Amino acid sequence: MKPQVSQSAFIQAAMNPDLETPRGIVGPDGMPAPKRFSVYRNNIIVSLKEAMNDGFPAVASLVGEPFFAAMSDIYIRQNPPKSPILALFGADFPEFITKFEPAASLPYLADVARLEFALRLAYHCADTTPVDPQAFANANVFSATLSFAPTVSALRSDYPVTQIRVAALGGPQPTGGAEDVLITRPDLDPIATAFPNGTVAIIDALQAGLPFGEAIEAGPDALDLPAFIGTLISGGAITKLEYDNV
Repeated sequence: MKPQVSQSAFIQAAMNPDLETPRGIVGPDGMPAPKRFSVYRNNIIVSLKEAMNDGFPAVASLVGEPFFAAMSDIYIRQNPPKSPILALFGADFPEFITKFEPAASLPYLADVARLEFALRLAYHCADTTPVDPQAFANANVFSATLSFAPTVSALRSDYPVTQIRVAALGGPQPTGGAEDVLITRPDLDPIATAFPNGTVAIIDALQAGLPFGEAIEAGPDALDLPAFIGTLISGGAITKLEYDNV
């Protein structure tokens, strides 16, 4: 009876080239097959590096290809996938960046990674049906509670993170400062819209169940409220309006 390989031992060996081929990895002749396992190990790493390049193009652009390749290699080996869905790989990459000392000179890099991962998640979320825009013409709309589509998320940044991402991908250089970012998916492609710092408080309040009007009061004075509401509507962000008397 040939030795059985535990899942944990297999994963550890697959992610660490310094470890020996686990006992139980054998070829058709029943003999140890280190060369076969090396090919498999290499294919895993290559696939995960491709996923990182596809998932974090702005981060890669900001640090350059050699730096990103080295950083990704360390991240991948320390953080093997927790899900078989490759599109979800990299969820804790932003946190990794905050602790990665060689990237300390780019304090906004982790926020760019957070933005890129949030956009990727929104892209892969299930479709939902937004409320009809005419529903917002209801005179009592500010007394309603709102439900968000799963494509909606928001993040805070001390930096002009949406502009930094655009610049990294070939757009104009960033200006301004801190941003709160609302991510919506009006069609197939997610959109990141920047608002003044403090705007995320409205999203937090709405998710906590406060009526629309009360939640808006939590926003900053500098917020362009019609633009914010317009982004929610055009982005298909709201899936339900509920009133106490309904």
